[in-house]
Amino acid sequence: MQTQDKAATQSPNSAQNPNLAQTSALAQSSSLAQNLDLAVIGNCVVSALIDQRGRHVWHCHPRLDADPIFCTLLDAENGGFMDVELEGFSLSEQAYHRNTAILETTLTNKQGGILRITDFAPRFKQYGRMYRPAMLLRRIESIAGTCRVRIRVKPRFAYGAIHPRTTRGSNHIRFWSDDMVVRLTTDGPVSYIAEDTWFVLDHPVNLILAPDETIAGSITDVAREFLERTIDYWIDWVRYLSIPFEWQEAVIRAAVTLKLCSFEESGGIVAAMTTSIPEGPEDGRGWDYRFCWIRDAYFVVEALNRLGATLTMEDFIRYITDVAAIDPEGELKPVYGIIPGMPLEEQELPHLPGYRGFGPVRIGNAAALQTQNDGYGNVVLASTQMFFDNRLPKKGGIELFRRLERLGEHAIACAFLPDAGLWEFRGRARIHTYSTVMCWAACDRLAKIADVLQLLDRAEYWRVAAHRIREETLERAWNAERNSFAESLGGTDVDASLLLLAEVGFVKATDPRFIGTVAAIEKELRRGHNIFRYAAPDDFGMPTTAFNICTFWYIDALTAIGRRDEAREMFEELLSRRNHVGLLSEDVDPTTGELWGNFPQTYSMVGIIVSAMRLSKHWEDAF
Repeated sequence: MQTQDKAATQSPNSAQNPNLAQTSALAQSSSLAQNLDLAVIGNCVVSALIDQRGRHVWHCHPRLDADPIFCTLLDAENGGFMDVELEGFSLSEQAYHRNTAILETTLTNKQGGILRITDFAPRFKQYGRMYRPAMLLRRIESIAGTCRVRIRVKPRFAYGAIHPRTTRGSNHIRFWSDDMVVRLTTDGPVSYIAEDTWFVLDHPVNLILAPDETIAGSITDVAREFLERTIDYWIDWVRYLSIPFEWQEAVIRAAVTLKLCSFEESGGIVAAMTTSIPEGPEDGRGWDYRFCWIRDAYFVVEALNRLGATLTMEDFIRYITDVAAIDPEGELKPVYGIIPGMPLEEQELPHLPGYRGFGPVRIGNAAALQTQNDGYGNVVLASTQMFFDNRLPKKGGIELFRRLERLGEHAIACAFLPDAGLWEFRGRARIHTYSTVMCWAACDRLAKIADVLQLLDRAEYWRVAAHRIREETLERAWNAERNSFAESLGGTDVDASLLLLAEVGFVKATDPRFIGTVAAIEKELRRGHNIFRYAAPDDFGMPTTAFNICTFWYIDALTAIGRRDEAREMFEELLSRRNHVGLLSEDVDPTTGELWGNFPQTYSMVGIIVSAMRLSKHWEDAF
């Protein structure tokens, strides 16, 4: 099968820095090493993170926000996992099948024996609908020499607290407790797998991990068919993306990853697939990101819309409709469960040591209790294309507009009220410039939508509201002494969100006030090729890592104000920070280049797409 260029166990990210190279060397010698050189597979219902040796270190079952039955990522010694050990192991290589979410890991031993592990989650059309079961498939095959292996499947339940009981059948092992059951079905030797016994791999072995249901038909045939049809699905999906001329592989990998972060049953989009990967070592900033932030989802929708993948937007609008029904008055929380209405109470799990021992491990997220006033603008912006894109089978109409108007009224009411801001400060509230600007954006877009729908009185209503918010914001957010907009009305500091003022149309990129703001951010927040969110202490002290999306925002701002060569240089540098399969986490250490934060981070993958499309040569100018 055709794959992208394979990456050996040391990733490009590791190669740039001796400390990271040492981490990869440890990964060679220890199956318990933890780093973010991970690949992701999934099908928009479940996902899994797999390290360079082919070990499943994170898998939530039966959906993206559920119990991680494989959680070695947060408990290296006792967390659940699934892996294949090759006797005499010497080297691993890993790559995705070209333009798919199907992962291939190749292990080589010292005698020249080679085995290939193929991992994926089934996703394809069947009977007129999408087939996307809560299922992982793994195919293990010897492709050269003699391979003596040990296949281990060790799920844990209740976030690693429960070792499940097992029941064996002729072709399966059931792992169960009072509250959870999963079944491993295989055409391999069940007793060898159950007892962790070494054996010579003389024929391909297929593993199917799924709910406790019998697999109808031949396991071998089912695995082969599911693999072929899943390959066909992803290749077909990628075929219709409107990608730029340059950096195509980076954009395609980012797009596929964003797709995997959507939970199609509801239309919700998780911010990342993990919880509690800290933003830096020993900083306490580790949160559960397996939920749908209205803001993050907007950025995902906007990026995929740029590529022509509009179905995620349509699903998200359906999700927002369900969210709005929770509160008939239309008041938005900043974050919801991927199934709207589910509680997100934040709690710590002291029995889990955390990523590299850097706890605490948290589940749930107290951000759901915060006030963040930018959400109304995010929803309206995410919905706007529904009214303007003639490709859509069902365009936005009066009913959707009326729902959005209810959100717009909230935007008017809270435009100049203090909130926690998009950085979700827990110990303070201010009237954040970005939140106010997004309230303006809600009114501005509603006026434009009303024009399209020929609702002239409503268009005028929303134009007047937008004008009022904009004028007051321009007056109160501008700091003439700093020659920059401030991060809060009447404030003096800057933050990276101000880089988005031209992006949403609040000011033009040629406006001297925006150019001055970019200069102030460059002076205060730039560290080498990276941009920090802010440079002031927060609830946990001074930040030590850069937020990747802020660097992408800065790259986009440089492009907009005409500093294109600088933007390209920074973009190439940030792309080099991706791991061996092209993925980014939330943060990066500006000194070492090491990735930190939850993974894979939708914000960061969005940044790849948007910046690449802005910086790339046009197709007609490329030859």
